[in-house]
Formats: sequence, C-alpha cells, structure tokens
Amino acid sequence: MTTERGSGSSSGAPRRSGAALGAREVPDLNGFWTEDHFTAADGIHLGVAVSLRGGGLVAPTLHHADTLPLPQLMKTLKEMVNRARTGRLRGSEVSGAGITVTNLGDQGVESVFGVIHPPQVALVGFGRVVDRPWAVDGLLGVRPVVTATLSADHRATDGAVGARYLAVVARLLQTPEHL
Repeated sequence: MTTERGSGSSSGAPRRSGAALGAREVPDLNGFWTEDHFTAADGIHLGVAVSLRGGGLVAPTLHHADTLPLPQLMKTLKEMVNRARTGRLRGSEVSGAGITVTNLGDQGVESVFGVIHPPQVALVGFGRVVDRPWAVDGLLGVRPVVTATLSADHRATDGAVGARYLAVVARLLQTPEHL
C-alpha cells in the first residue's frame, strides 16, 4: 500500500491511526480469545509495541485511539513512548489493548511478522516506507510504499476477515485526509 514517509514514533502515527480506524470498521479483530470464545473489546484500545533502550519490549495502550485526531494521537504517542522508555507508564496504559501495532520501519525492517499477545486475537505490523514502481490508473511511477502484515488467532477469525481489515487500512493510508 502507498503511504507517508518518515521515521520514529510520531511519523508512525498515521499508520497507527489507520490501524485503529481499521479496527473500528472490522471489529472482529479487536478483542480477546478467552474461555473458548471471542469477546469484543469495549472500544478501540490500541497496543503500541515500544522497544526499550536497555532491551525488551512493552506494549502500552492508547485508549480510544480511533477517536483521537491525528495531531493528538501523535502527541499522545510521543509522550507515552517517552514514559515507556523511562519506566513511568501510568496504570491505565498497561492493559486493555484489543489489538496491537508494531512498527519496525524506523529500524530498516521492510516486513514484520509479529507474535500475537494473548488473549488478543490480532497484531498488525508495519515495515519501513520504500520507493517502489507502482501503477496508478495505468500510469507507472515511483511511490512510497509500506508493507503491512497481520497475525491473527484462527480460533477467533480467518483470512477473509484479515484481508478485509488490511484492505481498509490500505484505503485509509492512501487517503490520509480521512485519518
């Protein structure tokens, strides 16, 4: 899918916004597998994978991420990443995510095949933005493109739902004015 350029946590905000809005449109991936059934999350609470400077990973939660305007999401994300890396996350930020996003593009990775954090049923991964030949309306040009991947628990969903989710995310990222 074509997308915006940039690196770091704030430039990944549009991708995270697309992931959150995609989860609102395809809610079957936003929730938990518990007691042998799927339970939908009570809102779009996006887990955000953050690498820690001393090693390790934490995935704090952006609550109601689908309702945050992009500038507010960028600000909140930057502040939350700083708190995560300094060990100062708030209690409300360490639980409740219904779907998690990982973005390794700022580390040069083009594709991410993530591991779901149970009891969540899905994780979406974004790689780095690269220039690729891309045809639009029959015209070939060079465009910025990002690879989005989805890991999902097949007890709760299937490939058709995953494909629908990724198609929604692609549409949203190709029209950033809707984020």
